Amino acid sequence: MFYQLYEMNHAALQPVRAYADAIRLFYSNPLNPFSHTQAGRSVAAMAELFERTTRRYGKPEFGLKTTTADWKPVAVTEKVVWKKPFCNLIRFERDLPAGRRPDRKLLIVAPISGHYATLLRGTVETMLPHADVYITDWADARMVPVIDGRFDLDDYIDYLIEIFHTLGPDTHVMAVCQPSVPVLAAVAVMEARGDRLVPATMTLMGGPIDTRRNPTAVNLLAGQHGIEWFRENVIMQVPWPAPGFMRDVYPGFLQLSGFMSMNLDRHIIAHKDFFMHLVKNDGDSAEKHRDFYDEYLAVMDLAAEFYLQTVETVFIRHSLPKGEMMHRNEKVDPKAIHNVALLTVEGENDDISGVGQTHAAHDLCTNIPPHMRAHYLQPRVGHYGVFNGSRFRAEIAPRILDFQASYGRTAKRARPRIVHSAKA
Repeated sequence: MFYQLYEMNHAALQPVRAYADAIRLFYSNPLNPFSHTQAGRSVAAMAELFERTTRRYGKPEFGLKTTTADWKPVAVTEKVVWKKPFCNLIRFERDLPAGRRPDRKLLIVAPISGHYATLLRGTVETMLPHADVYITDWADARMVPVIDGRFDLDDYIDYLIEIFHTLGPDTHVMAVCQPSVPVLAAVAVMEARGDRLVPATMTLMGGPIDTRRNPTAVNLLAGQHGIEWFRENVIMQVPWPAPGFMRDVYPGFLQLSGFMSMNLDRHIIAHKDFFMHLVKNDGDSAEKHRDFYDEYLAVMDLAAEFYLQTVETVFIRHSLPKGEMMHRNEKVDPKAIHNVALLTVEGENDDISGVGQTHAAHDLCTNIPPHMRAHYLQPRVGHYGVFNGSRFRAEIAPRILDFQASYGRTAKRARPRIVHSAKA
């Protein structure tokens, strides 16, 4: 009933939101003399702040229309090249000159952790000049009809294996945060089967491979409660008239409340500053706030079976590092991996996946030759900075690209270059 009450409350506020938006337009219209006064701008700022904090934010767009190739601007087109009920595989197709040698295929696996894949817009933008980029665009479970079936961690791994088969040989994969576990599991299952379409390299970034190491507040929460607590307290049914009516989900608005509560004081200060920027007519600063929160407040529902299985497998049982993880009837054995080069990346100040949790993959993948493995610890960045921002562009991305160039199938005859680790 809680989800239904949330929807009813949201619908009840719709007329008030419309009124607030009308007030904002009236007091910010340059033809209105009050819009040039501090009092008028204050009224408009209050109205906008109310409207923005009570609206539902839709799925953002990637909006990547151009990039560079060989130092020249080229057009970019988004194309869905593979589709399942819970995922579209998007290719960012670049308008390259005919006859140009193709770049490496790079699959970026976005997390299913509340936000849309567009959260990795900066990651895609950074990699586009150097690679043929694909990304997993996960569906909002609220929008998937019940008739389309379930989606759990085993399905996630099956999706990844099928995507690797679709992309073919010499594919490189980057797993950002949560998908580090299913990507590692998918590669282990493929290697155990003797599958020749395993990726050439695997980059795991800020992922919870072993959450027993340097546990964060997120990890401790899962450890303090059994799986039944999560089932009883965060799982709800999608209300009518959403397409996923009656589907069990972990609602996006509950996830958002968790995100916000972790740094509530910071969000309160950010909204106070936003109000003052509007009053002072500081348009650039206000627009930066809008851009960030348009993305941050856009959340999606997670399929209940996927969420619960992930929490139990990764955060409660620690099945992967204990050697107990199963994919359907197959054991997930990272020791089976020997053809895929491994790079792990962590942030020194990561408060989601603590330092050492991603590096644990090296202790599991013992049959990957030492010269095909590397670890990089980025100083002075948190979780978000591992895959986005200035330090990602300047320090992390070049190392990933160098690693992929060194250990791709076409580079195996050459002497590999070493990616040096950094320590705080």
